[in-house]
Amino acid sequence: MTKVVFFRSGGQFYGFRETGHTGYGDEGYDILCAALSSMTMLLINSINVVFAGELDYTVDEGATEIMVQSKSALLEFEEDERKRYAISGLFMSYYIQLNDLMEEYYDYLQVDIIDKEYEKPSDNDQ
Repeated sequence: MTKVVFFRSGGQFYGFRETGHTGYGDEGYDILCAALSSMTMLLINSINVVFAGELDYTVDEGATEIMVQSKSALLEFEEDERKRYAISGLFMSYYIQLNDLMEEYYDYLQVDIIDKEYEKPSDNDQ
């Protein structure tokens, strides 16, 4: 099962941690895993390239963990309201899409939200 925990601060989504394999199909043929990977990379590229937002992310294939967060989604780090809104909206869109997927793939996917302040990743996470 893949578990995705979204981070929210002051009502704004700013990141998530994704852990585990979905187990829906064999490695290399798991369409659910492929969908999650594709959506995650779309989000990363959109924040980084399209909106030029500050982005921290790590991929630990051994631990099957992905951590993505952007302080550009939060008022205390980003002055441009449109940029904050767009970046937070991307995270929220991913959250909504995953909840839609859970209707069909509930045995393979779990999605939660936690409210917590942004924490700068340690140098070991990069």
